[in-house]
Amino acid sequence: MPTNITTEILGEHPALDSISTDLEITTTWIRGGEGLIGFGEWKSTSVKGNNRFADARKWWHEQLATLKIQNNVHGSGTGPILFSSFAFDPSEESKLVIPEIIIGHKGGKSWITWIGEANQPSISKYLKSEQQGEINFESGALSDTEWKSRVATAVEKIKKGDLEKVVLARDLIAHSSEVISKRSLISFLTKNYPSTWVFLVSNLIGATPELLVRLNKSLITSRILAGTIRKSGDEARDLGLAASLAKSSKDLEEHEYAVRSVADALAPYCSSTNVPESPFVLHLANVMHLATDVTGVLNDSAVPVDIFALIASLHPSAAVCGTPTSIASALINELEEMSRGRYAGPVGWIDARGDGEIGIALRTGELSETGKSIRIFSGCGIVAGSNPEDELSESQAKLSPMRTALEIRE
Repeated sequence: MPTNITTEILGEHPALDSISTDLEITTTWIRGGEGLIGFGEWKSTSVKGNNRFADARKWWHEQLATLKIQNNVHGSGTGPILFSSFAFDPSEESKLVIPEIIIGHKGGKSWITWIGEANQPSISKYLKSEQQGEINFESGALSDTEWKSRVATAVEKIKKGDLEKVVLARDLIAHSSEVISKRSLISFLTKNYPSTWVFLVSNLIGATPELLVRLNKSLITSRILAGTIRKSGDEARDLGLAASLAKSSKDLEEHEYAVRSVADALAPYCSSTNVPESPFVLHLANVMHLATDVTGVLNDSAVPVDIFALIASLHPSAAVCGTPTSIASALINELEEMSRGRYAGPVGWIDARGDGEIGIALRTGELSETGKSIRIFSGCGIVAGSNPEDELSESQAKLSPMRTALEIRE
């Protein structure tokens, strides 16, 4: 017998701090006060291997086949939602979660979706964030000095012509005397980084500024970031820094590789694409990035294309791996000396119509099973003009959102 799933309009804006159920917050996808928050877990699974995106599609459609869907709201992001967090490397586990209850808010409209026979669950009570314990940090796989040495090695290989670009990541480990509050981290990130997509899927939490792909009906959008400069905190000086970033040959070269890789991956699926000639400077709370929004329209293929196919084609892009992909990937495995896990992998949501938003898991951390430690990550694009000291400074700036979220008590 099919399981009922119901979506109805919700009267009031579901601000994060005013939502309460008896279920734990398990998934989020929030940007600028809009998005989705999931509670509980109806079903979940993991996939791995080279066919993980196809396997994820198969599992999702199998679950949809068991549901009797009543959706009075309609539109992208309503009804049953699959939250996904894919590993960077196919040999590692990717996570798929279907929440039991989902609160959504977009364009002034709020809705609630729940699975089961019960009437609409109550969300009127106030749920306080748990207090975090004392936080201590320790080096991850490589010390600062060791990581700079790896950057220097990568630059040498690029200058010799072995490859054009490689993205090198590093990690930092935070330990807490108490269980780290997911809700507290989400609250901080949504408040302080409103132009990013704040996500939580199976203990992977972060605030990414980069959108791998959005599919809304037949319109595809991808936001590519590559090229970074740290903000000074002085508005006039930051305007000058933004101008220098926009003219930096090193950063423009890095950005061009990333944009080209996305445009080439989307081309076979699109009847038309729009790739701006020049990037714009995206201002975040602590850094600025060169950014380009690539858009396209799906072609009328005999075999319908869904978001799973787009993810498989786009990942890994030059923004998180390098160019050429196979050589950059091999160099990453040689130099990083760590498992990326789901860092720099596709993360986001997919609805029953096949629409969705999938970001790249950047500015992120993965909580341990105990919840008392978390590995946070950052990465930098290395090209011929890269300087190890500058790259270390950039990596520290990219660690800042998660590091600060762990340290700040609000």
